[in-house]
Formats: sequence, C-alpha cells, structure tokens
Amino acid sequence: MLIRYGYEITLNCQQPTALVCLLSVHEHRAADIRVPETTFTAPDVPTSTYRDLFGNRCRRFVAPAGDLTIWGDATIEDDGKPDKVLPAARELTVPELPDDCLAYLMGSRYCETDRLSQSAWDMFGAIEPGWGRVQAICDFVHDHIRFDYMHARSTRTAYEVFHERVGVCRDFAHLAVTLCRCLNIPSRYINGHLGDIGVPVVDPMDFSAWIEVFLDGGWHTFDPRNNTPRVGRIVVARGRDAADVPLINSFGPHVLKSFRVWTYEVPTLR
Repeated sequence: MLIRYGYEITLNCQQPTALVCLLSVHEHRAADIRVPETTFTAPDVPTSTYRDLFGNRCRRFVAPAGDLTIWGDATIEDDGKPDKVLPAARELTVPELPDDCLAYLMGSRYCETDRLSQSAWDMFGAIEPGWGRVQAICDFVHDHIRFDYMHARSTRTAYEVFHERVGVCRDFAHLAVTLCRCLNIPSRYINGHLGDIGVPVVDPMDFSAWIEVFLDGGWHTFDPRNNTPRVGRIVVARGRDAADVPLINSFGPHVLKSFRVWTYEVPTLR
C-alpha cells in the first residue's frame, strides 16, 4: 500500500530563534519512499541537515521573529502487514547483548530505572523471559494508564505516570521502556506516524510514540498505548526517550500557533 504523510506546524518567536527539528522519515525507510519529501518554511529560511547520535535526520535553521510555518509531505510504500508477533522470541542475557544495545538498558531523562526497578521485578520477575514477558509489561501499561490529551504534561516521567495513571502515548511508551530496562531488556523510544488504517478513527491525527525491544538478536515493535498489531507505522526518530527525539527543539521561547498532521492510505501510483 501507499501512505501519504506530512505535517504543517506554525510557531511564533519573539526574536530570531535557533531550531532543530526531527520531522523527516528515518533513513531505514529511504528505499520505500515513492514521492520524495517536499519541505519548506514560510517565510523561507536557510536550512541544513545532519545525523544525530542515534542516526536520526535533523533539520537545523533559525526562525525569524514572528510567525514561521514548517511544512512537509511525502508518500511511502508499506507492505500493508500488521506488526509482527513472535511469541518464541527470547531475551538475551546482558553478556550476550551487542555493545550498541547497552545504552538502552540505562536510565534516562524520562525513564527512571532506579525508582521502578523493585516494582518491575515484583510484578514481572516471575514471568518466563522473552516475548511473553514484554507483552505482559505492555498489557499492564495499557490497562494501568488512562489516555487523556487534557492531562498531557511535557515533564511527566515514567515514575510519575506509574503513580498518576493518566497520560498520552509518550507516557505509555516511557513506562513500558522503563519497566523493560529494569528487567535488563533493551528498549528504545520511537516517534513516528501511525495512521488510522484498518481501525476506527478516534482522535485527531497526531505524531505517535511506541517502543522497540531487543529480543532474539533484533529490534521488535510493541505499542503499549494501542496494544494491538497495527498497519503502516512510519518511524521518524529513535532514542532513549522523548528527550532524545523532540519534534522541535527550540533554543529560545516560542508559542505553538497551529499543528496539523496527516497519515492516510492513497491509491497506488501508475
């Protein structure tokens, strides 16, 4: 299938302000792009791109004083299959893990492994290691947190959402990531597009957050917010938590004036 995705974001800055944006599809999907990404700013400003420490594509520029609109749009080909479910996938012990997985065992800005370690072992330590234990964590997080945009808070951590029991998709992801890491299962935070393909439309379209967990020598998708295999995920950025992959990192104050995201299936190109 073909999926069109994009965004239109308008900010207001009181003075020229440096920005770094992580809004483009991740490089690992580059071969699947069928209509190349078109991006522009209004007013037009010079931009440059670079790769960050996690391999994400970042766009860098200076927003002028006043309103600035950032716009992007592309079409990608997807196999149309739901997320894989591999019940036999096993956990690796820490000595077996590749070096580049070790960073995803550590605590991070929003994932306080030190504060949740005992709870994680109490709740999930007796479950057989492997896919089933990760799914049990996602089941718990899905049932434990009430999704509510009106209670979103950019500073909420995994420990706080564990106790407050309310949040948005990033909170579901942070808690699941943290509980996995507490059990020595590498887990990373994903920001991306997830359209309402094959499911009822419930909320306004937005960027989504989910997780990837390292099992049996590879990274696998889990989604504690939706907690069901979905079609058409498009990864934008990967990191330890949301602090590594902000959609917009502003080096100065700004006001968000408008925010629009689209992700939907389109007819096959001929």
